[in-house]
Amino acid sequence: MATLMFRLNRTRGLAASFAVLGLFATILSFSLRGANLTGDLSGMTDPMMLSLLWTTPVGTALALRLIGLNLLLVGLFLGRIGAWVSVLGGIIALFSFTQIGHISGSESALMEVALMLHLLAVALWIGVLTPLYRLALTSTTYASAADVGHQFGLVASVTVPVLIVVGGYMGYQLVGSFTALIQTGYGQALIIKIFLFSGLVGLAAVNKLRLIPALRLGDPVAASHLSKSIYVEWLVILAVLGMTAVLTTNLTLAT
Repeated sequence: MATLMFRLNRTRGLAASFAVLGLFATILSFSLRGANLTGDLSGMTDPMMLSLLWTTPVGTALALRLIGLNLLLVGLFLGRIGAWVSVLGGIIALFSFTQIGHISGSESALMEVALMLHLLAVALWIGVLTPLYRLALTSTTYASAADVGHQFGLVASVTVPVLIVVGGYMGYQLVGSFTALIQTGYGQALIIKIFLFSGLVGLAAVNKLRLIPALRLGDPVAASHLSKSIYVEWLVILAVLGMTAVLTTNLTLAT
């Protein structure tokens, strides 16, 4: 029981750290948009410029994200009911991303639903990686790592197809044609993201089909390979997130 509580506390601490980081990044992003409007760093603290931003969808996204992340953070310390509060906060924070970017400009409810499904699937994937990585590092937690990896594999058998289907749908709706995919900057960046995601799916498949089953049989070498695979997954995910940031902030559908 003591070991279980220790793991729960570590997981709670990890989630709290990410929530605080998200709050910091949210506020910084909003301030940087102010600087972008003025053309210099003074815009980051310019009350008039920030007030103007607050009345736009950027301000709506900021409010939703702050509410969501604070609910997520508070829920971590409310006991059993807090888990539902944190889930609600996470959903609100994810929903904030539908208020800005190319999807919001499409004015399509179906596109917003697709984006939410996409974000939820991504959040589940990213959320399990660090706890699984930690469990795979110590021989006393190999069995737990195998169980978590197996359970996530079952979830991934649903979420990965969802990612592919809704991602393909959104990409088609935004780009519009194969020619645009090849000849525009947005399309070319999207191709890079697709290749990165394909590599990520390949790593996940190796984990699910080879490493997790071997770990469930007690193979310690599999644990070492799994931790290394997860480390590489994180690097690829960071690259995918970076490319997503480029797609949503620096590139337009016409470039």
